[in-house]
Amino acid sequence: MRQLTFVRHGKLEWREVPAPRIEGPGEALVRPIVVATCDLDAVMLAAPSPLFRGPFPIGHEFIAEVAEVGEAVRSVRPGDRVVVPFQLSCGACGRCRRGLTGSCETVPHRSMYGLGRLGGSHGGALSDLVRVPFAEHMLVAVPDGVAPVTVASASDNLPDAWRTVGPALRERPGATVLVVGGSAASIGLYAAGMAVALGAGAVDYLDTDLGRLRLAERLGANPVDGPPPRRLGPYAVTVDASGDPAGLACALRSLEPEGVCTGSAIYFGQGVPLPLWEMYDGCVTFRTGRAHVRRDIPEVLALIGAGRFRPEVVTGAVVGWEDAPEALLEPGVKTVVVRDPAA
Repeated sequence: MRQLTFVRHGKLEWREVPAPRIEGPGEALVRPIVVATCDLDAVMLAAPSPLFRGPFPIGHEFIAEVAEVGEAVRSVRPGDRVVVPFQLSCGACGRCRRGLTGSCETVPHRSMYGLGRLGGSHGGALSDLVRVPFAEHMLVAVPDGVAPVTVASASDNLPDAWRTVGPALRERPGATVLVVGGSAASIGLYAAGMAVALGAGAVDYLDTDLGRLRLAERLGANPVDGPPPRRLGPYAVTVDASGDPAGLACALRSLEPEGVCTGSAIYFGQGVPLPLWEMYDGCVTFRTGRAHVRRDIPEVLALIGAGRFRPEVVTGAVVGWEDAPEALLEPGVKTVVVRDPAA
């Protein structure tokens, strides 16, 4: 079969590799039909990094058609269209039962599709077939009436955004929200749009990129142009999607007492100072870390299926399967690769 392979920074190519096979009764094989770029893909493709050394199969946000199922799989059948979480999880261990599906005890730590040695050897989404263990738990049906292109990022960036605002707004309906945009580009925009959809009292989106500011406005947020100041607000909920220590500090300082900041940006190897006195003095909470995407995929699909949130606003380009090697190297917030554009 063919798979798109990350060879090195700036070089992707199709390669022939052995096709995966079902290795147990609870597994499935799926055929990816729609693949989205993740914010981490943009980082990986933008510059060389010791974390991402090729060759390895690329792609980890995808909608797929079920091709084959093991004898113990009952919840899906061939032909079904499903979201495939980018993190592997069993659904049965103690952590999975607590909702910590990104830290499953059954699989090796950080088991993920499409991220090379960082995530293990599990294949990539831009392939003819992908093997899915624990298929009863892992695979989530795409709702009727929802286009696969619309939910292309439901494997990762969409639930990553939801966890930054969804739980806090459920606990405090009508709370005010600040999103500091930047390197986690689509996550920040999705978070702003979801906060609006979830009924936040006000949603401000801070960024220096005019294109992202326009997208935030289309999603219903108030665009705030400029670099991160020392403090804005105060807000009950803030999101750091900046990847900038100044942006993180702004998000933390901009909280009202007992406010919550969630960091979705990744600070690779950086010693990032925190305004600990202001955080202590305000009794605030800071959450950072990997999302538990399988847990939150149903929340995202429900929000989109109800017509309350339109993630396709963030998509900058939809391209054909054969154009993927060139299209993924082009800058943009979100690129979606479709196997059959006519479909």
